Amino acid sequence: MTKITTTIEPISLGDELKDVRIVKFDGQLDETNVDIEAQKIYQIFTESKKKVVLIFDLSNLTYLNSKSIGYISDWNSKAIESSGKIFVACAHDNVMDVLRVVGLTNIIDFHLTVEEAKLSAMNV
Repeated sequence: MTKITTTIEPISLGDELKDVRIVKFDGQLDETNVDIEAQKIYQIFTESKKKVVLIFDLSNLTYLNSKSIGYISDWNSKAIESSGKIFVACAHDNVMDVLRVVGLTNIIDFHLTVEEAKLSAMNV
């Protein structure tokens, strides 16, 4: 199994109607681990009764497979269903290239830093 560590940190942006979390992946998301890691994200949508706003910090993500891209797209749909949104920050060039080719950059907000993503999340 390829090594991946997922940390999920709740943060407050001063709005009690939002459930805002930073999701950070360290390692590689691939066929050996993506399904297990995805369940951690789906649990947020299941448990939260608020707008779900997720900021994905990809600064330590070095690879993602096509199944991971499908999950990101689905999480975006789930966030929109909750009147929330997802943001992606700090993606490496190789990861950005893949996300751009499949069109996710047209439907998800991408930022150079987590701080920029937090500022955008305040407006959701």
